[in-house]
Amino acid sequence: MFIGAQLSLYPMTSDFVPVILSGLDALAPYRDRLRIETDDISTLMVGAPEPLFDAMRDFFARAAGDPAHVTLHATVSRGCPGEPDDPSCRCNVLAVAQGRPLAERQRQAQEAVRQAPVMGVGIDVQFSLYVLGQDRHMDEIYGCIDFLKASGTFLRSKNFCTRLRGDAGAVFEAVRQAFLRFGPAEGHVTLDLTASANSPSPR
Repeated sequence: MFIGAQLSLYPMTSDFVPVILSGLDALAPYRDRLRIETDDISTLMVGAPEPLFDAMRDFFARAAGDPAHVTLHATVSRGCPGEPDDPSCRCNVLAVAQGRPLAERQRQAQEAVRQAPVMGVGIDVQFSLYVLGQDRHMDEIYGCIDFLKASGTFLRSKNFCTRLRGDAGAVFEAVRQAFLRFGPAEGHVTLDLTASANSPSPR
């Protein structure tokens, strides 16, 4: 299986370079477990979902430590049939989750969010889960939404996406669980995610 993410960070400040570089510095502890490639548009990260989502969280939380409004856009994919298998993407949770009843997967996902580390950075996220190439795919999506509503991070539903709010630790864990526990273990599943911190809009 191939698991990866493309991330682009957008600091809303004229002095944006230090904010981006600070976020990239937060990826240093993950470079031995993920393939990380950065160019002038985005950063690609390939590897297992455990370090992948931790790295995404730390990348954004570090950038959000700057007082400027900052947003992140990410596309995350697993099981894309157009990509070669990569042994670094091995994921035990996917294998364990395969065939488990939906209610059990929801309980396991909620427990993972409860155990998420507290980062001390409040963020907002909206994202969409896409379960591709499967009949009755909406059953998995509705099951994921029910989990999110019970996760403690749910803010509201929107057209085509779900809005989350809370500490970066819990929010990124909720997104990781959505990615891992819903949709077939060997199927193609993607996320489209936008995160925001320090927005002036609520003020």
